[in-house]
Amino acid sequence: MTPETHFAENDGVSIAYQVFGGGPRDLIVIPGWLSNLDLFWEEPRAARFFQALAKFSRVILIDKRGTGLSDRVPPPTIEVQMDDVKAVMDAADSERAAFLGYSEGGAMCMLFAATYPERTNSIILIGSTAREMPDGVSYEEIDEGSDPWLVQIENNWGGPIAIDDIAPSLAKDEKFRQWLAKFFRSSASKTDAARMHKMSMSIDIRPALTSISCPTLVLHATKDRVCPVERGRHLAQTIPNAKLVVLDTEDHLPFVGSPDEIVREVQNFLGGESKTNTADRVLATVLFTDIVDSTQLASSMGDVNWSDLLEAHHKAVRAEFDIFRGQEVKTTGDGFHATFDGPARAIQCAAAIRESTRQLGLNLRIGIHTGECEIRGESLEGIAIHMAARVSGMAVGGDILVSRTVKDLVAGSGIEFKDFGTYFLKGIPDEHQLYKVVAA
Repeated sequence: MTPETHFAENDGVSIAYQVFGGGPRDLIVIPGWLSNLDLFWEEPRAARFFQALAKFSRVILIDKRGTGLSDRVPPPTIEVQMDDVKAVMDAADSERAAFLGYSEGGAMCMLFAATYPERTNSIILIGSTAREMPDGVSYEEIDEGSDPWLVQIENNWGGPIAIDDIAPSLAKDEKFRQWLAKFFRSSASKTDAARMHKMSMSIDIRPALTSISCPTLVLHATKDRVCPVERGRHLAQTIPNAKLVVLDTEDHLPFVGSPDEIVREVQNFLGGESKTNTADRVLATVLFTDIVDSTQLASSMGDVNWSDLLEAHHKAVRAEFDIFRGQEVKTTGDGFHATFDGPARAIQCAAAIRESTRQLGLNLRIGIHTGECEIRGESLEGIAIHMAARVSGMAVGGDILVSRTVKDLVAGSGIEFKDFGTYFLKGIPDEHQLYKVVAA
């Protein structure tokens, strides 16, 4: 029987999810490119796969916004997907969970684990990668006519798109071909399917991998045509203490190639995971602001007027923190130090701060960096804090500068950047490429 479908609300968008099974732990499953909660259960292989997971877990299966039974809205960035998952977890009374992500769904699981270690027990990655495009090539540089998936979507939508790549062992199975075609048609429109693909191709979460502190299992098919096994090996080599299991199959979909082996590996892995995993580090986005020529302004205005202006500045900045969920760390007299749980949100907050303070006649420089921070009580420490401060110091009045890490993590968000150059930053090893935010 198809489990009952529920909906969680996040910022006015409904996210569809199902809960089934009664195991001792929660296992959140994040599908790949497209999904449809109802259609999964019409394919016997998929149904058996999910039912097998439910024998030892309480499974929470999610349709990302924009696909399946969730609201058909523009494709979400990974940052937005993480907010949606937290909304589902809250609605399903899941405080902490293990995450299983296959294909593109694995990227969200990895970034979630690095950003919210307190809500992540472990992650399982099947046929996943941290970056879809080869090194040195951005998706924007690829002509749509040379993208084989977009070509298939354009020319063959309505049929079993890419079946020779995602499920080659069933490429001639007529029943499966019919189900896959219906599954894709029911999961998204032709236009939205292309948009979802473009978004997935823009993903680059490599900067987050070393910040993952929970137990990690990497499962990858040896002959995966969608995501070569070398990418799985890279994940296992880069994520601290990750375990790699190579599957002797060429199928990309987990419920087609080696579902029984995958289920056994997942069950053994979850059975041996640490029940008291306590994170001592987290991936955070750090923001610093500073008023340009504040000393000169204070001198020319006088103490009383400067004090009034500074109070208005503080009020404006804190109002934007409230809107964009920034956590104020401290005030540095004429500037702020704050942290965010997502780089895109930090950039949008910075742009809003710049505009609101301009209305006060003030000119700010803002620097942003995302990196691993050590958790010390209620505060965060580490080189990422110093890096953000140094980036801010490089900014000219009115600029929002970000590190290369920030730019990589917001790929696909629509935020535009201009190369600001490569610099040695005081007290920070190596050279660092900086970018100026052009449009947020």
